[in-house]
Amino acid sequence: MRQRSTHQVLLTDNIRIWGLENPHAVLEQVRDSPKVNMWCGLLHDRIIGPFFFSEVTVRFDNYLDMLEIFAFPQIEDLQPNIIFQRNGAPPHWSLEVRKVLNEKFPRRWIGRGGPIPWPPRSPDITPLDFFVWIYMKNIVYQSPIRDTEEIKIRITAAIHTVDSEMLHITRLEISYKLRCVARD
Repeated sequence: MRQRSTHQVLLTDNIRIWGLENPHAVLEQVRDSPKVNMWCGLLHDRIIGPFFFSEVTVRFDNYLDMLEIFAFPQIEDLQPNIIFQRNGAPPHWSLEVRKVLNEKFPRRWIGRGGPIPWPPRSPDITPLDFFVWIYMKNIVYQSPIRDTEEIKIRITAAIHTVDSEMLHITRLEISYKLRCVARD
């Protein structure tokens, strides 16, 4: 019989202390440490990005700017054979963003409030969640990171290690997961 690990959290003003399996072993982390928000897109044969937001908070306006200036031009040649998928994060769900998606991808985008609804809380069938982020984190966080510039460099390098075979396997996995969902 396998035992589940227990987690204990002690919150102080500036530090979170996480106890893992042994309550005497702790990992201290400073609160409000520097953060990086980035976006990338996954296509059948390549990854678009990364795009790093200059502001820590992603709002509908800077998300929409990123789509129109960075993402859409890179997939223009694939129209009308592309379906755009996104999650239900508040910046993605704004009326302005949905209006642009309806114009660029009429009846061809997946997401909250879209023409093709996406099941809520379903990261296990989103390739960026079940493959890309996990793969990249294993590379990016192999050693401590000094600052936000270093994490941007590591993220960019990690994305460049994704090859066509990895993307092919990811396509097979998403096809399998979608078939499983369709049977339920």
